[in-house]
Amino acid sequence: MIIRPAAEPDVDVICALVNGFADQNLMLHRTPAQVHRVLGDFLVVEEQGQIVGCGYLAYLSPDLVEIRSLAVHPNQHGKGLGGQIVKSLSELARARGISQVCALTLVPDFFVRHGFVHVDRWSISPKIWGECVYCPKFHACDEIAVLKEI
Repeated sequence: MIIRPAAEPDVDVICALVNGFADQNLMLHRTPAQVHRVLGDFLVVEEQGQIVGCGYLAYLSPDLVEIRSLAVHPNQHGKGLGGQIVKSLSELARARGISQVCALTLVPDFFVRHGFVHVDRWSISPKIWGECVYCPKFHACDEIAVLKEI
């Protein structure tokens, strides 16, 4: 298993992986154009030549990034790949001079196991006003906000 920066040939696989979970209402859909715009901030997990996981950092402020589109192929669940992606994204954020990493998630315990704490979603207001207000679930959001100082 290797974790590496995403590349152009990975875009369709990333979309298929993320959108498989989005179809189950577990995360937001991503189009190839959206992935292309942030490709330099995506990491992928490759195992035996296949992309089996991904995630990216979305910049919310000079000190705050959000982990988005964190997905691991269902046949790879339970192997620690999601935690490895979170660790690698956190290291990438630190290397880029960012001091906080957040996420909005339906599985907050996963993030808590990786050093995040529950926070009020309004405490990450750049996220709320930057993207959430355009989400169809905004008024009935069931995601939990988590934050980690790095």
